[in-house]
Amino acid sequence: MSAPRVVVLDYGSGNVHSATKALERAGADVSLTSDRRAALDADGLVVPGVGAYAAVMDALRAARADEIIDRRLAGGRHVLGICVGLQVLFERGVEGGADTEGLGEWPGSVTRLDAPVLPHIGWNTVEAPEDSVLFDGISDERFYFVHSYAAQTWKLDVMPPFPQPRITWAEHGSRFIAAAENGPLAATQFHPEKSGDAGIRLLRNWIDSLQ
Repeated sequence: MSAPRVVVLDYGSGNVHSATKALERAGADVSLTSDRRAALDADGLVVPGVGAYAAVMDALRAARADEIIDRRLAGGRHVLGICVGLQVLFERGVEGGADTEGLGEWPGSVTRLDAPVLPHIGWNTVEAPEDSVLFDGISDERFYFVHSYAAQTWKLDVMPPFPQPRITWAEHGSRFIAAAENGPLAATQFHPEKSGDAGIRLLRNWIDSLQ
């Protein structure tokens, strides 16, 4: 069986090369591209994000990545967001005095963490649900975070027959969403590509779900 084809969306965000290498280590056939057709046709699409919420949203819209993500999800095709790539999936981000409209795939806002030390930099544990696909076999591991803002509530109410989203939490001053799995759409607040063997295993779990 050939390796799943994964596109890392190259829209001007910062951590694309490390994400590409990590996905290759995890067993994917990876392309780093901004090509719309490649992004739509791939088995999986990874949307990285580094920096300010508003800047990431501007870059996504300039590359028409919002349309690509919408079209993939409408067809039940997998998308994985990383760091600010998770945050922009929510309705809005409130950061540095700016209130920015997000992609709106999930309800709720991204706001500043209530913590004595920010940014939250370093390794942290997570609380993953037992049926998590991403954290299968690695729920007790630590993952690498770099952020000051986060989604701190989950508001999406899914009705049967659709499966309930799987939400993973972490804590730094206050509780926040460390990862979310909602049908074909998944995302992590931490950086799996910087999280050592546990991060590679998480990416492998995601890649395996594409087949």
